[in-house]
Amino acid sequence: MIVMLTITPAFAQGGGGDARTMAIAARKLSLQGQLAEAVALYQKALDQDPKLFDAQYGIGLALDLEGKYAQARPHLKEAIALASPGAEELALEAMGVSHAFQSDAAGAAPYYERLFNDQQKAGNLAGAAATANALGRVYLESGDPARARTWYQRGYDTAMKQGDMPARERTLWRMRLDHAKGRIAARAGDAAAAQHYVASVATIAHAPGFADQLADYEYLVGYVALYTGHPAEAIPALKQANQKDAFVLSLLAQAYERTGSTAAARQIWRQVLTLNSHDIQNAFARPLARRALKP
Repeated sequence: MIVMLTITPAFAQGGGGDARTMAIAARKLSLQGQLAEAVALYQKALDQDPKLFDAQYGIGLALDLEGKYAQARPHLKEAIALASPGAEELALEAMGVSHAFQSDAAGAAPYYERLFNDQQKAGNLAGAAATANALGRVYLESGDPARARTWYQRGYDTAMKQGDMPARERTLWRMRLDHAKGRIAARAGDAAAAQHYVASVATIAHAPGFADQLADYEYLVGYVALYTGHPAEAIPALKQANQKDAFVLSLLAQAYERTGSTAAARQIWRQVLTLNSHDIQNAFARPLARRALKP
């Protein structure tokens, strides 16, 4: 439901064959959760070719997932500098996500804003709208609901500039905006407003042809219940949301914690740490899981 760019394996750019081969192997290790091994292999690739985009980009992602953010960012900065036009979007978003791992919206914003502006200039309004929503989410989960509302609205307004958008997609963008407004209201403690937007999203998600949105509706129901002081009600809803989404799992773990179900919460936190995507969902979930499971 919340549209965002997806981090995919980087494009091979430059470098000797051996260095590229090592970078590809390191990427596989990182996706499997073997982060230390991935970092070591990326470093070997960089020793051979420090200008290899794939290695600079990949090691930055792996270091973030290890929680080594200060070490990750010089590599991501270099990846931005080395990136071809096709790969630059990946590198800019990765740097924004890197800052999200520390709930640093101010640090993330310049990279998302640059990406948003570039996409607008290129006529990629759908991509720009998704980027605006991504920045809105970073602001919301970093504790700045006012800026979150601004960027979510900007995402919707940008999407609406697409003159040839099908009616279903227009409805989905309205749903995305209402979903965001519901979460913003919940974080502000305005239960009545939050429930208003839950009802709006429910109307769309339960309409014919929108069954694929039910999991995101349940995510909103759980989010609102959790942040308006009803964690027990959040649990069944969040169990119906996407169980491969690290952020959804983090909400579920917190709901278990608030109801005193410590063992169930720890099980979910361990599940979070098996997910090795470098995205906003994991950026806000993984640090919480690491702290919760710290001996």
